[in-house]
Amino acid sequence: MKAIVIATTELRRLLRWRANVFFLFLLPMLIILLLGAAFGGADRARIGVLGGNGGPLARAFIADLRAQPSADVRLYSSRQSLQRAVSRGDVEAGLEVPDDYDLRLERRKTVSLGYFGRPDSVAQQLRTTAQSVVGDQARLLIPAQLLAQKQHITLDAALGVTRAAATNVPRLETKITEPNGHAYTAATTTGRFESGASTQLLLFIFLTSLNGAAWLIETRRLGIARRMLSTPTSLRTIIAGQLLGRLVIALLQALIIILGTLLFFGVDWGNPLGTAAVIAAFCLVGTGAAALLASFFSTEQQAAPIALLLGLGLAALGGSMAPLEVFPHTARTIAHFTPHAWANDAMTKLLQHGAGLDTVLPQVSILLAFAAAAIGIATWRLRHTLTT
Repeated sequence: MKAIVIATTELRRLLRWRANVFFLFLLPMLIILLLGAAFGGADRARIGVLGGNGGPLARAFIADLRAQPSADVRLYSSRQSLQRAVSRGDVEAGLEVPDDYDLRLERRKTVSLGYFGRPDSVAQQLRTTAQSVVGDQARLLIPAQLLAQKQHITLDAALGVTRAAATNVPRLETKITEPNGHAYTAATTTGRFESGASTQLLLFIFLTSLNGAAWLIETRRLGIARRMLSTPTSLRTIIAGQLLGRLVIALLQALIIILGTLLFFGVDWGNPLGTAAVIAAFCLVGTGAAALLASFFSTEQQAAPIALLLGLGLAALGGSMAPLEVFPHTARTIAHFTPHAWANDAMTKLLQHGAGLDTVLPQVSILLAFAAAAIGIATWRLRHTLTT
């Protein structure tokens, strides 16, 4: 009971300052809004195209690209306007089709397509999509060129024949499964804010928790802990109350961000049980990290820059500022020494692949291990620092 009273007091101290309310609850929402508006993915990834009007082959290529369910094709009239659109984030990538596309193919010459994209995973996916369309057209073009030469017909007419024949050719079907052979849940289409909402949620939970180390240090520096010890309150109760207070604040921040993004931005947070488990485990990690940081410093001024450095540094390393899939293999391995990487892996499964609680249990277990280690060491150190 006393631990709950201490935790409630910590929460009241936090909410007493309006600046804290802004930085804890309103700032994350504003950042998620800006990230979603600037970089968030729409239902289909946007690719700008320059050219494609040079002949029937070029037009067929653009039509096949438009038919891709993952690509939203937008036409541009100049290279400068297309590059500007990519740099501003109006489209994720740009594709330049040369004016002599048909002429070079008819003469059996190599055609080079210009491609440039933003430094993110969406641009890489769009590049793969464009290459797939090129491969499909090449698969029909080679026999069409031979047919046109043998039958002395136009390449366009020969392509019509090969397209009709291709409909009767058996296709190889690829089925994706989990490593254990079970069916793999197909990735769901995410809105503009899903990715930014989940990564920023983790960033702010951890950063806010670390900044809370200053409140724990202040409690010790002002002698509040010693005065509580002079009452019939055990050291274990004081530590439990302070840890519970930090946990309640982290959970409250997470709840507000989730409800806010759900109501205002339409973010789908996936399976409720899975998301709740990941967030609760990560809040415990932040609570343990805050207590551990507070146990190593004697003043708020000493802890504040370290909290900021660790909060932003671990978030960047763990994939909360750039997707883990764009990291090199070695960097991804190093990233998983941070709790952020495991939490981001779990949120990706929940939000993008429709996974459930059972799928993210390995990540939740590792997060709980991080939390247990941090809380255990912090408790051991706080038993000494609170009594000296």
